[in-house]
Amino acid sequence: MLREEQTVRGFVQKDHNYQFATVSQGRAWVEINLSALAHNVRQLKQFLSSQTELMAVVKADAYGHGAISVAETALHHGADSLAIATLPEGIELRQAGITAPILILGAINTPEEIRAAAAWQLEVTLCTPQQALLFSDTISVIGQNLPVHIKLDTGMSRLGTDWQQATQFVRLVRQLPYLSIASIYSHLATADDPDPTVMRLQHLRFCGAIAELKAHGIVPPRLHLANSAATLRDSALHYDLVRVGLALYGLYPAPHLRCAIDLKPVLQVKARVTQVKTIAAGSGVSYGYQFIASQDLPIAIVGIGYADGVPRNLSNRLRVLVRGQLVPQIGAITMDQLMLDASNLPDLQVGEIVTLIGRDGDFSISADDWATALDTISWEILCGFKHRLPRINI
Repeated sequence: MLREEQTVRGFVQKDHNYQFATVSQGRAWVEINLSALAHNVRQLKQFLSSQTELMAVVKADAYGHGAISVAETALHHGADSLAIATLPEGIELRQAGITAPILILGAINTPEEIRAAAAWQLEVTLCTPQQALLFSDTISVIGQNLPVHIKLDTGMSRLGTDWQQATQFVRLVRQLPYLSIASIYSHLATADDPDPTVMRLQHLRFCGAIAELKAHGIVPPRLHLANSAATLRDSALHYDLVRVGLALYGLYPAPHLRCAIDLKPVLQVKARVTQVKTIAAGSGVSYGYQFIASQDLPIAIVGIGYADGVPRNLSNRLRVLVRGQLVPQIGAITMDQLMLDASNLPDLQVGEIVTLIGRDGDFSISADDWATALDTISWEILCGFKHRLPRINI
């Protein structure tokens, strides 16, 4: 069996000189620019006050960028802690030797999960009184303190106890043995919206809950509220730490936040031409003949498709970069392949690189471009690139 470090017949184009490529850069791959990631972390740290810590959100395999390498890089360049969504994501980071604080943002609800979180020294989100009782009962058998972050629902209508019940909830948790309150936090639903009305309401609710706690003699150890959008938007939302995901990866949560900070995209998606041929006028291309050639047409087949994370709904709308040129994709995108109109690419060769997301020459294509075309969000695009695309750190 070939190993990744062995070479196979694939070509890398550089000024029309060709060299052998590795298996990891075979038909298609994702490039992760760790220098760009480090730049983004440093920019974020400079943007924050010295009293505010940076929690790097690396859930969903760091939004498709590779959780371990992203976490290590982020921590090395100034991130103070990490956040993930699920217990296995946290265990993966611990098994990789990462010792920084890790918060599980999702809810865990079984004794087995609770014991595992304690064993791997993961911090957990606490959402309900029933969950708090289960946590305490389970941990008391072990005799080990478990750091918990109390989640308040201030208007997201997702995880968390209603903000109006904050004092009652915190009082309960403080009475339970082996639970140590590490922070109180909430999550903003519309921080990326130019209209601040809902965000301000949520902030007021959060402030109200904290004020009531203090009125009853309860001083929360730490507070956090801001996601990427809120971090870039308003320093009043920063509190003791900010939870930054999308901005970490070099994308802006909304166009009006672009001026706040200088970010560099971290991810590029590339593939190779696997065949070049000319089809006759009147020939249909791909399933359903969504494209029919009006004349004899040179086309290129590229080894990437919707099973890799290229949405089928981009069919006949996608443009890619080849030799620094924007090139239209034609026909339905298939599971493993897509086709290009190669009429402006003379002497195109099998093995040449196609950039689907990233920069080539004077042009660039971003996850935002795909998201706009599909009426979705860039988060979904980044998380959609499947694991059969090798991640290559550059």
